Amino acid sequence: MNSSVIEKTANYFRSKKVVLPTIAELKNPHSISEDIKNKVLKLDKDAMDPANLFRVHWFNKRDHSKFLDVPEHIVLPSEFTGVEAKIIVNLGRYFPLITAHKVLAAYGCLLPRILNGSFDYTTHKAVWPSTGNYCRGGVAISKILGFKSVAILPEGMSKERFDWLEKWVEDKNDIIKTTGTESNVKEIYDACNELEKDKNNDIINQFDEYYNYATHRAITGSSFEKSFLKVKGDSNLQARFYVSASGSSGTLAAGDYLKENLNAQIAVVEATECPTLLYNGYGEHNIQGIGDKHVPLIHNVMNSDYVVGVSDEATNNLNLLFNTDEGRKYLTNRRGLNAEFVGRLPEFGFSSIANIIASIKLAKKMKLTKDDAIITVATDGADLYKTELAKTKKQFSKIYDQITCAEIFAKNFDAISVDHTLELSQIDKERIFNLGYYTWVEQQGTSLEEFENRRNQSFWDKHYKDMISLDEKIKEFNSL
Repeated sequence: MNSSVIEKTANYFRSKKVVLPTIAELKNPHSISEDIKNKVLKLDKDAMDPANLFRVHWFNKRDHSKFLDVPEHIVLPSEFTGVEAKIIVNLGRYFPLITAHKVLAAYGCLLPRILNGSFDYTTHKAVWPSTGNYCRGGVAISKILGFKSVAILPEGMSKERFDWLEKWVEDKNDIIKTTGTESNVKEIYDACNELEKDKNNDIINQFDEYYNYATHRAITGSSFEKSFLKVKGDSNLQARFYVSASGSSGTLAAGDYLKENLNAQIAVVEATECPTLLYNGYGEHNIQGIGDKHVPLIHNVMNSDYVVGVSDEATNNLNLLFNTDEGRKYLTNRRGLNAEFVGRLPEFGFSSIANIIASIKLAKKMKLTKDDAIITVATDGADLYKTELAKTKKQFSKIYDQITCAEIFAKNFDAISVDHTLELSQIDKERIFNLGYYTWVEQQGTSLEEFENRRNQSFWDKHYKDMISLDEKIKEFNSL
């Protein structure tokens, strides 16, 4: 604890009218004081105002006019999915500032540094490495708190991410573009290791920050439980699976909460073009936001139950179908889908579509019925992939009509099979866990003791409890 930095930061925040929300308030925004709530709801959701910290949760209404009792979510109709199981998709695009849920993880990872005084805003820069949304979330949180920050992401990520960053950073040199695309995570780590030589750079790496895990287990998990219970009502519906793309494995941590409280099994999604968890494989893909070619340090591998592979050809092509007039015309006129539902398909970004496909695969493999539910997540929306959509459209040689739409839907949705779906045995879990050794112990210098301790659920439970315990420290800090 650095008391002098804590006091200095508290005084600085007071001058900027910064109040830090507690974990309890982000789990249940109705517990936020009426004074703060009234101020927040009069603000633009993307305003560079510290009061918008109280919007960093899952309960924002679509028009941002109030806080809801349950997260915005969609229950996919069976005539769309082709399965009886209820697939509940929680929507991340209604988070403030970046229209994606990673702004929550960024807040959760910066929070303990503020509370223990290890981050000195007068000398330090917060460095946010990611494959896109987390670094934007980190820059947004840093900006409204008055902290200096740096974003690191692969040069091949969507143009929309870079356009957003250029509007938010103070200096364009604070956007560091590493070689490659979604799969090139090691190149991000190499850039971090270089920046870390300057002790004023605080590397807040989502792939090894246990507070990323703990934030999502505590806040995202309990939020998704509420949307499930809303759908369940008085029925016999059971939560059978939680499905989430691997990414940094932060969002995946909500599964630990849902397993403990709803007895749901956990399924991890990855690209078949880079099947690291499935087959110790490698490659390149375009399901932006899910990362690969390594096992994140914060992935609680031993608590995972399934791995499901999804092709980026499917996500690219369905993104085209869901977000063009021609595609929507096909879905409503030829497939007979409800126009209101089709109008909401742009709420699903690339990884969201991957999660939906994986959920359908599991429902088919496990022969789930109308009494079974799969909980999943749309971490962002299609608005972050407009330039990617244009690239996909070019692949059809300018012939994009109702026949093309029918072919896309038939190949990528009607024909969803159970291939590349692995139920994890103990040996599979050990294999995936051990695969992480080469990244974290050999390359990144994690101690073997810490690496091995991650085999035990008690290790993860401690980090979860540490997250919950921050509330008293937050209240004390706010009162300084």
